[in-house]
Order: sequence, then C-alpha cells, then structure tokens
Amino acid sequence: MKPQTHKPDWLRAKLPSGATYHKVNNLLNSLNLATVCREARCPNMGECWNGGTATIMLMGDLCTRGCRFCNVKTGHPRGRLDEKEPENTAQAIAQLQLNYVVLTSVDRDDLPDEGAGHFAKTVSHIKKKAPHLLVEVLTPDFSGRKDCLDLIIQAGPEVFAHNVETVRRLTPTVRDPRAGYDQSLKVLEWVKKQASSIYTKSSLMLGLGETKAEVLETLKDLRAVGCDVITFGQYLRPAQRHLPVQKYISPEEFENWKYQAEAMGFLYCASGPLVRSSYRAGEFFMRSLIERQRRKAGELKGN
Repeated sequence: MKPQTHKPDWLRAKLPSGATYHKVNNLLNSLNLATVCREARCPNMGECWNGGTATIMLMGDLCTRGCRFCNVKTGHPRGRLDEKEPENTAQAIAQLQLNYVVLTSVDRDDLPDEGAGHFAKTVSHIKKKAPHLLVEVLTPDFSGRKDCLDLIIQAGPEVFAHNVETVRRLTPTVRDPRAGYDQSLKVLEWVKKQASSIYTKSSLMLGLGETKAEVLETLKDLRAVGCDVITFGQYLRPAQRHLPVQKYISPEEFENWKYQAEAMGFLYCASGPLVRSSYRAGEFFMRSLIERQRRKAGELKGN
C-alpha cells in the first residue's frame, strides 16, 4: 500500500488559544509538570485545555522505549525521578478544580519497579487532596509484571487504561520490541480479574495498514479479557522518522467502528479522526457511568 501524504480537511484542528488554555499552560509550567498533550502533539490540546483538563505525563519526558508512532523523546533517564512530582501533580489538579483527571507516563524500564510505585503514589496523593475526583490511569505495560500492576490497582483509580495501539500483525513494526500484543492483553486481563469494579480501557490507531478483519479480531481479543471501553483515532505521523500514514480513515468509517464496538459489548466507544485515548468525550461518559454506579451502591447500602 502506498503511503498517503495529503491530509484531508476533517483532520484540521484549531490552534490552541483562549484564557483557560493559557491558565492551564502557565500552571503546568510553574509546577514543572509534563503533559502528553504537548509531548505527543495532540490535536485536541486546545479543546481539552480550554475545558480546564489536561493529561499529566509522569516521570519526565524521556522514554526508555522507542515506538515508531510516538513523538515522545527516547533515551536513558538513568534512574532519575522527581520525588516531589506526585505531590505537585495533586496540587496542580486541586488548583484546576477538575472532576476527572487522566494520568499517564513514559516507560521507565530503568527503574526497579518500572515506575509503578511513583504512579501509585501520585494516585494516592490525588485521592487524599480531592476524594471526589475520578482518576483514570493510562499506564505502560510494566513488562507485564503483576506486582507492578497490583501497586496501581491498590491505589484505587476508577479507570485503568492500557493501549494495544494496533493490531497483532503490525505490533512488531509499530511498537518497541519490548512491548507485545499479548502482553498488553494480559495487563488488561489481570487488572479486571484483580479489581472487577475498575473499568478497563484501550485504544487503537487506524491508518497504519491494518485490515478490517484484523481490527475486528482485536476487538474480540479485548472483549475476551473484559475490556470495557475502546477508542479509535487516526494515526498521524509526528515527524519524518516515524511511520508514514498508510490511509486516512473517513469520519463515516470511524462512526461504523463505534457502532460495531458497542454492538460487541463495549460499554462505550469514542471513535473519530481526532480522537485520542484520553479524550474529553470519553471522560464525560466515564464520569456519568461511575457516578451512576456510586449512586446505585449508595441506594443498596441504604436499604
């Protein structure tokens, strides 16, 4: 398949601006916090930041892995960690007065626990400062280590997201060799088995050369491990060193994938050219779902 170079009109996002955008930007800068919004050049940054939300990227902006779709810098952090980051993150979120927050991170294979303890500590700090806040974590695979996953589960996030990113066949080409399709499925499966009340979530990029049959197979694999929520977005090439776009998927095709995913039993599917795994429309749905679940639990307890 010949790579496509002309970007269609439906992929044109507005440049970020506005008072709230600048407020969020300044606050994150003052606390020395990285966001995946900036590092990954997310096309929704203006929309999300003007809504007063941002996806915080923990443990710096240097990743130990080198996936061929990702714009985050690759290198060796040599075990360096900002010990104040969990508290600073909780402070920033408290100042932003959010209802829902997404935490993600770079891969940190250089650390003994691959950063799981730091991740869990951040969730715990947030829960102490803002007990009402709903926390979604978008984590690395931690090499599939169950002890690392357990640390984060015990911290009590409401949503645990981990992205398979692409279909089985393309995984070795798209992702770092240390990542794996089955390893990602096992991460989601372990979380669901250990804490069935936590909603699990994953994401697929389209336009890398996958077939419709392969996408369907991936959806079946995700449902088989109890994954609750899926998002679809268009792969966009960050720079020349990254994989080229094989196809620009139309909005109609994305809508069809949403229909098929929800027909297969996913509780929710956000699907569109500019959708990313931490997407505000999905956050609104998850917040509504979790709040309904809490109200129901409260009513049952009252009876």
